[in-house]
Amino acid sequence: MSGQTAADAGGSAPSGPESTGNRPRLGLRSTVLVACLAFFVITLDTTVVNVALPSIGQQWGGQVSALQWVVTAYTLLFAALLLSAGTISDRIGASRAFTIGLSVFTLMSALCGLAPNLTVLIAARAIQGAGAAVMMPASLALVRQAYDSPAQRARAIALWTAGGGAAVAAGPVVGGALTTGLGWRWIFFVNLPVGVFALVGMLRAPRSPRGHSPMDPVGQVTAVLALAALVFAVITGGSGGWTSPTTICGFLVAVLAGTAFLLVESRQSDPAVPLTLFRIPSVAVCTSAGLALNFGYYGLVFVFTIFFQEHRGASALTAGLMFLPMTAFTTLVNLLAGKLTNRYGPRLPLILGQVIQTVGILGLLLVRRDTPTPLLLALLVPLGIGGGLAIPPLTSAMLESVPHERAGLASGVLSAARQFGGAIGVALLGALIADSAHFMTGMRISLVVGAAVLVATTLGVALFLPGSPKPAAPSTPAPGTEEPATVSLRPGGLESR
Repeated sequence: MSGQTAADAGGSAPSGPESTGNRPRLGLRSTVLVACLAFFVITLDTTVVNVALPSIGQQWGGQVSALQWVVTAYTLLFAALLLSAGTISDRIGASRAFTIGLSVFTLMSALCGLAPNLTVLIAARAIQGAGAAVMMPASLALVRQAYDSPAQRARAIALWTAGGGAAVAAGPVVGGALTTGLGWRWIFFVNLPVGVFALVGMLRAPRSPRGHSPMDPVGQVTAVLALAALVFAVITGGSGGWTSPTTICGFLVAVLAGTAFLLVESRQSDPAVPLTLFRIPSVAVCTSAGLALNFGYYGLVFVFTIFFQEHRGASALTAGLMFLPMTAFTTLVNLLAGKLTNRYGPRLPLILGQVIQTVGILGLLLVRRDTPTPLLLALLVPLGIGGGLAIPPLTSAMLESVPHERAGLASGVLSAARQFGGAIGVALLGALIADSAHFMTGMRISLVVGAAVLVATTLGVALFLPGSPKPAAPSTPAPGTEEPATVSLRPGGLESR
């Protein structure tokens, strides 16, 4: 995904007893399989919940604002803790970090399925997201450590990446099928056998060496507080009014915590996010574009999930299937995006992808409650095509903007920005449809907002991102999944090579 090959990513190869020649082949395959399964389920859980939200709301009488937290609690903690997850993996060893994260994720999946009320469900989802954040860089490190051969390692990382892309496409369908056939609780229970299988598989995995990466706990805490307060204020503004004391207080806490984060990071010798990185115009533009793409993608998936079920009378399964053409095109277009990026550089396909997604969003303004289903499905497809076309060159452009040794840092920042974009997209666009009596008006406003954000970042890319004749195009999964080859495995929070 950068100047390094996928096989070179993920940290340096361990030596001694960790080398491939001294480990049983079954243990190697078990490690890679477990890591791929883990990446699949943590990505699946970013999308599988959406189509189950109306059923969850019906059980407990939850309003849209409460249902938003079922989605955002997971992605919010996932995004924020990615800033330190790689450092944790490096300090305690990838195998230990993975086992801890997987255990937390599996236990919280069980608690989500058994939740007696929305409060418990939301809290469990937040902790589940924290477990996922710890698992993700550790799972990549395990794949990286499994093979000494660059060719074998590249194939293993490609398999790991494919699991994330498949999860994005499968999420709505799996969620709809489980909710319709067995009940919404099974979208969480389905994680349990996978989690147990993976934990058993880890018994065959060799122990990863410990490192001595510096931590930035104050920066991490202030980042979580700032992001959580901002999401809280946006969701509360939609349900309780933008001038209510609670909403204003939330925005105030977000500003104070954000200011504290900036002060801490500017004075740290080893910050989780070096602020000097954003002095590079192309880094700032790519980070903004990544946030904008997920903002529209996840926010509108949330909006149309509610629309399909509560305003068109679709079942959870039908709603999930209605997203399938969109997500299928996202995955297919990723292949084309890599070829275009190789030929023209990242700037052109990135601009084209954002333009297609913007036009697709504006096309959805034509949707009415009685819009024929085939037309509705066709109108959703550009949203998927645009995202699928934009994400690989976006990652390539981000990595080309920084020195080789900071590739992991840049990738991790982009990953966190994209996850946070999804969280704030669900929060803000969901807030606009919170009043069910004026749902269609709110939906149209949300479409205009999503398009406006993309127009701004498209102009930024056109003005500030330089062209590149022959970049190394990454093989990146669809929106919502993470950049595979460069996630935080080294000291300094998110740095790898």
